[in-house]
Amino acid sequence: MTSKHLPSANPLPPTWLVVGGGIVALAAAMGVGRFAFTPLMPLMMRDGTLSAAAGAEWAAANYVGYLIGALTASWFSRDPRRGVQLSLVGVALTTLAAAWIGGETPALLGAVLRAAAGVFSAWALVCASSWCLAELARRQVPQRGAWIYTGVGLGIALAGLLAWLGGRQPARWLWLELGLIAVAGAVFAALGFTGRGRASASAAARRSGTVAPSRMQGLLGLVLCYGTFGFGYIVPATFLPAMAQQLVPDPLVFGLTWPLFGLAAALSVAATARWLPDWPRRRVWALAQGTMAVGTALPLATQALWALAASAVLVGGTFMVATMAGLQLAREQLPANPTPLLARMTGAFAAGQIGGPLLVRLLGPGSWAGWDALAWANASSTVLLALTAVWLWRDAEPVHSPLRQAR
Repeated sequence: MTSKHLPSANPLPPTWLVVGGGIVALAAAMGVGRFAFTPLMPLMMRDGTLSAAAGAEWAAANYVGYLIGALTASWFSRDPRRGVQLSLVGVALTTLAAAWIGGETPALLGAVLRAAAGVFSAWALVCASSWCLAELARRQVPQRGAWIYTGVGLGIALAGLLAWLGGRQPARWLWLELGLIAVAGAVFAALGFTGRGRASASAAARRSGTVAPSRMQGLLGLVLCYGTFGFGYIVPATFLPAMAQQLVPDPLVFGLTWPLFGLAAALSVAATARWLPDWPRRRVWALAQGTMAVGTALPLATQALWALAASAVLVGGTFMVATMAGLQLAREQLPANPTPLLARMTGAFAAGQIGGPLLVRLLGPGSWAGWDALAWANASSTVLLALTAVWLWRDAEPVHSPLRQAR
């Protein structure tokens, strides 16, 4: 019997399952592993299981872990599918373990878990982007790659809604519930990351070899813009629920800011995928970065609850569009093996998001010219986001790459 009559040992999953697997992978890794701590931190402080200082340490540990994950994600260049699968298991385990942190448990253990979750979430973002975009391009449907990034917003909205609806139960129970959701997500995502993933990725890596240093230097501007994006979004993304809590202490009110943030992220990516599939990715990125600048500027004008809600919509509605456009642009620039560039951009993003809270800490509790540290950080974010948005828009040209030609 000839080989062509034998059943395939690794049948290709249908395209919808590739997209669905990418959505669920990013929802679990980013919405739960990366961002669930944001709505749960004020609840843990309310329960007395976490101090403000320990919360800051946990957040910083997660940022550092995300940076380490971004710098090491290139380990999976030849097999990004394996990176996704490993990272999702890690996210599930670290989330479940967080349910037992508190009381007599050393706070340092919580910081270690958050650092590990940061590593796993960065691996998942880089590897899921690399594998899904390459697989969809190979199937001649690259425009569907944008849809996988709705997963981040959906995961944030899910975690935020769970914290909102269950805000009166102990935060420990919420960690356990989110951990079980992450386990279910890892199982489902594994179904989409099957088939020829390893073979095609390895072949691409062999064809591309090492990216020429001159080529990477030519892409430095994109890396810097992506790092600026990380700096710009992190202050509202980290402190919006806490800022809202200062105005309205009821978790059923201030807790709405985070699901609103996630829902805006998911809907904006879906709208971009539906109505702007043929726009140059630089223009999409520039539009998102400019809109985000408006969102970071709003709390400077007023500390009213409506301004914080509008900031959540504007920042939440653009941060995943910027992520999507930036990573798709990296894929266009280096279609054969984008993982090293994806890793560098994610590393710059991670460094930028470490810089935001560091700036707030360095400025301290005082005020200058009537603004506190958060206001100055938001002002810096606004200026940098606006400048990079202008640069991206002016530099946008039709991209003559295999990916865009396929569109």
